[in-house]
Amino acid sequence: MTQSSAYSPLDGLLDLACRDGVEIRPTLLRVLTDLYVQKPSHNAEEEAQYVELSLRLIDAVDPATRSAVSTTLSRYANAPVAVLRRLIELAVEPSRHGRPAAAPLPKASTWQRDMAEEFFIANAGDRYLILTNLGVPDQQAPRRPAPIFSEVIRRLETAALQRNPGEFARMLERALGIGMAIADRVTRDNSGEPLLVAAKALGMPSSVFQRIVMFLNPSIGRSVERVFELSQLYDEIQPAAAERMVAIWRESAARRRPSHVPVYWDDTQRAARASATPARSGTDHGRDQSSRIKSSR
Repeated sequence: MTQSSAYSPLDGLLDLACRDGVEIRPTLLRVLTDLYVQKPSHNAEEEAQYVELSLRLIDAVDPATRSAVSTTLSRYANAPVAVLRRLIELAVEPSRHGRPAAAPLPKASTWQRDMAEEFFIANAGDRYLILTNLGVPDQQAPRRPAPIFSEVIRRLETAALQRNPGEFARMLERALGIGMAIADRVTRDNSGEPLLVAAKALGMPSSVFQRIVMFLNPSIGRSVERVFELSQLYDEIQPAAAERMVAIWRESAARRRPSHVPVYWDDTQRAARASATPARSGTDHGRDQSSRIKSSR
């Protein structure tokens, strides 16, 4: 790959470090990241170079360096997804050689714009990593009181047992405030993790979740192995991780929502009728008042 002038010196230092054993990789990764975020945007070549060099360094550096890189990238709107994904993976890997796991991923508020879509397009393994990372103790979202077994959950189960994904999605959209487009994706996803997230955020009992999984989506329900895997994952995922992912979905839905939503269903019709009907003059109003007075005598 052709090296740009911005990264050629750093790449030379990387080669020196690998060849001579000079431990400059932590400093190199920090400097590389600092240089990257100085520009508001990058062309495809620049991004590819940063991703390539960073991925060669991230696995080799200490958790403190990864934490510093995560913090820097969390303030940058166009952080490369490949680098963020690797940080997710390292955040949940078991410790190696007695070292603690990697630092957590950048806060959701800075990268949730892409994370909603990244979660939906990820495979089952990557979804597990994302959810596990979202539930680490120092990144827990403010907890809401866990709801009791409610009418909402009962109606969701009924819709699932009736194999009615449309009604299930409509109730899910109202219950979580995630928008109909996302609610429909959650309902019809053929892997099941989004449905797991929604159920966990609602405080759904594990037994109810299992019944919903078996009936709602035939692609999942036909596989006993997949139902078993989702049941295990349901018990493993922290409620805080599910709530945080739902918050990311909600923010994503809000960005796509119209700027004005009528409070009443016929607001638009009312406005049209009001504009089409001429205001009555003061004289007409006076005549009406006079007529009512005379008739009452």
